[in-house]
Amino acid sequence: MAVKVIDASALAAVLFGEPEAASVADRLTGELVAPALLSFELANVCLMKMRRHPADRDRLAASFKLLARMAIRTVDVDHAGIVDLGGQSGLTAYDAAYLWLARRLGAELVTLDRKLAAAVVAMPQ
Repeated sequence: MAVKVIDASALAAVLFGEPEAASVADRLTGELVAPALLSFELANVCLMKMRRHPADRDRLAASFKLLARMAIRTVDVDHAGIVDLGGQSGLTAYDAAYLWLARRLGAELVTLDRKLAAAVVAMPQ
């Protein structure tokens, strides 16, 4: 079974029904893995959406709660390695965590973040 690292941008599209949700969902086969920071990032996405769309608060909260039912294995990452990778790539530490994990596992990175996707291509293992 193929392992895939999923980032917050891709999972947010699925959880919150964004336009890219279907294309992301099609890629979510195999074992899904993410850095432990995933739930914090998604909580922040949910809060930002609630602030922008207060009338949708209950729907957004319910969508966020679906995360707990998803089979995504979260793992700790090497923070020093992330700092190095972020320095080389120009990525934030958060985005570098996803790239570091994908490289460590030899896994595909599922992301909608253009800068992160470009770093995957520009910085092969």
